[in-house]
Amino acid sequence: MSTLAIRRATRADLHAILAMLRADTIPADRETDPDDPRYAAAFDAIEADPNQLLVVAELEGAVIGTLQLSFLPGLSFRGAWRGQIEAVRIDEHCRGRGYGAAMIDWAVARCRERDCYLVQLTSSNSRTDAHRFYERLGWEQSHKGFKLKLRENE
Repeated sequence: MSTLAIRRATRADLHAILAMLRADTIPADRETDPDDPRYAAAFDAIEADPNQLLVVAELEGAVIGTLQLSFLPGLSFRGAWRGQIEAVRIDEHCRGRGYGAAMIDWAVARCRERDCYLVQLTSSNSRTDAHRFYERLGWEQSHKGFKLKLRENE
């Protein structure tokens, strides 16, 4: 495996991140024009929040992966913090080489540094390959999740 660098995303990485999100087919119309100003506004909000971390994985100068890590305070478990991993993507040409596992390990290490009690993530029911991936890394399917869409994606 070539040396993988995992770092905080910059505005210059936004198009590469969006390309990976657009390549996702669940749902097929998830993302739109990468120049839509809502993406830049969302990036700025993430960047400004100390409990949000948008990262990229870089290989030989190219962005090949991304994830968002959120730190969530809570009252449960004696006021414990938890980490929430979202939007994990690896470029389709780089899958199966350990880069996704390296990114997840990196995110878990950040959660340990923040003294989180646990780290969690969600994955669409239809992503059976992703489920096997997380189980191979030692994650256990412990809950059933629910979502309520509040509006159509314009």
